[in-house]
Amino acid sequence: MKTAPVESITVREITDCCGVSRQTFYRNFLDKYDLINWYFDKLLAKSFDQMGKGRTITESLILKFDYIREERHFFTAAFRNDDQNNLREHDFDMIFAFYRNLIKEKTGAFPTREMDEILEMYCWAQIYRTVKWVLGGMKMSSKELAQMMVNAMPQPIEKLFRELNILE
Repeated sequence: MKTAPVESITVREITDCCGVSRQTFYRNFLDKYDLINWYFDKLLAKSFDQMGKGRTITESLILKFDYIREERHFFTAAFRNDDQNNLREHDFDMIFAFYRNLIKEKTGAFPTREMDEILEMYCWAQIYRTVKWVLGGMKMSSKELAQMMVNAMPQPIEKLFRELNILE
């Protein structure tokens, strides 16, 4: 992904580079996008681990964006792709689940249907902005991007996060 766009990389090139057979590849992955999502999950687990180390949403986002910056080659290549199984949709699923689980952990219940709808829109907006930041060369600092995302938080989510003492 450092030398070629995702769409031009073939499974044959991946298997040759890794020294595995196509059969082994397909035993573990549906396609190259499934492989990208698997790798993203590994990076995201580290990223969310970083997020979990922050005491507030802002601190957590800063840690996450710092981590994305460290892995910029992967994220730049992966976010350029809009094909099937793309990383943007997978990222949404992970971020949405993260926030829903955080709310459940803090309140004892998943968000209401209305809050879920608002949270869904907010998560898509976060992904859009993150992708734009990554593909634009990450000119804004992690702190600036995190603050922008906090400032763009819908009022019901902001209110809930303040009540849960996870937003300063």
